[in-house]
Amino acid sequence: MYFLCLDLRRRAFLPAILFCCSVTLLSCKREERDYGATPSEAQVSSSIAVTDLVPGTGPATSPATQPAVISLKSFHDNYQNNVYALSQGQQLFEQYNCNTCHAHGGGDIGPPLIDDKWIYGYQPDHVFASIVQGRPNGMPAFGKRLNEQQVWQLTAYVRSMSGMASKNAAPAREDHMKTKPPENSMPKPQPKNSGSTPSGERPE
Repeated sequence: MYFLCLDLRRRAFLPAILFCCSVTLLSCKREERDYGATPSEAQVSSSIAVTDLVPGTGPATSPATQPAVISLKSFHDNYQNNVYALSQGQQLFEQYNCNTCHAHGGGDIGPPLIDDKWIYGYQPDHVFASIVQGRPNGMPAFGKRLNEQQVWQLTAYVRSMSGMASKNAAPAREDHMKTKPPENSMPKPQPKNSGSTPSGERPE
């Protein structure tokens, strides 16, 4: 009788144990880390630059390639809702002095990144193109300085500034930054393009 009661108790806990295991497995994607680019990603990504401005002392000599096509689901799973990718993007944002023009997302001589107005589009491929190709009137082309994986990480971080990343994955504001709300507490507005741009500059 004792062993029968013990067996029934074990069976009662089985659904709870299975539920905990499934939740743990599902949450692993959030913390998944990719420490190195694949061979295709390691190639420097570039396209037709729309500006002569480049970061550094001059153009890099690495061969330029077109970025690989990435699905929205893949982007969200591997970059936009991935803690490690967003934190890497945050570091790149600081290391490449994006704060100089964008002032931690609040905007200065460059446009703000924390609102819902996106001149060249808010979709991942639009932001990717802005980083790689540059934009007229001041945005340098980083296509020969960053590999494809880094551009996607930076793209995800830039979008997180406007609340387009999961609050569970977006980085918090760094201690020395008191200029804007942290990315993980930004509301989720519906981004829109603002103003009109010349047809040759408008993203497809």
